[in-house]
Amino acid sequence: MYLTVKDITIYYEKHGNSKNTILILPGWGNTRETFHHIINNFKNNYTIYILDYPGLGNSPIPNKTLTIYDYTEIIIDFMEKLNIINPIIIAHSFGGRITSLLTGYYKHKVEKLILIDIAGIKPKKTLKKLIKEKIYKLKKKIIKLFPKKKQNYLYQKLLKKYASPDYLSLPPTMHETFKNIVNEDLTKHFKNIKEETLLIWGENDQDTPLQDAYKIKSLIKNSALIILKNGNHYSYLNYPILVNNIIYEFIKKEHY
Repeated sequence: MYLTVKDITIYYEKHGNSKNTILILPGWGNTRETFHHIINNFKNNYTIYILDYPGLGNSPIPNKTLTIYDYTEIIIDFMEKLNIINPIIIAHSFGGRITSLLTGYYKHKVEKLILIDIAGIKPKKTLKKLIKEKIYKLKKKIIKLFPKKKQNYLYQKLLKKYASPDYLSLPPTMHETFKNIVNEDLTKHFKNIKEETLLIWGENDQDTPLQDAYKIKSLIKNSALIILKNGNHYSYLNYPILVNNIIYEFIKKEHY
């Protein structure tokens, strides 16, 4: 189904028909489809909403550059238009960025939070990273010395070598949006989250490392952390049955 929020069209799905609600905020890219095992496990007791963010999955590319605050306001408008009140939120990766603002900055009321391998802590730049950035910027300047016909070809080669897979997978019109998002450090907002929060993390997550989990747990007072042995950034896919059972135990006293 499609809905227009904040003058932007997004695609979403609704599963189940209960008065109790779960809102799933997936990661970056087309990751909505990776949540079927969670949806199928809980749709008999909850109404579950899940969506594709603007420019990702089935949602059209927006005609303007967005910030993480824009994405969060889109989610707030989405919830208001569909009358989603006090939901349990399950967020993964990029969805955690939105959740940190939704609850820690905008103070939007939700029942509980389940945060899986979430993003939002900006990593400190290592010496290796700083050197890599300097080399990239230097090469970018050198490319401008070549004839204009050759500049684009050389720049694309440079991007393939230095840019992240997420960045490369996007159309050029989304590149500035991506940079806006990854450059925003949301650490200060986690400490303002008051809701009961469960953190689920893959032990070997390379995208949002385990140290982020410990830091977020220390910032959110009413939180607990479960580490999944040998799990990666998609720990909910590494251990689908276990994660379903963990979620069930976390929310059962309210609605089971």
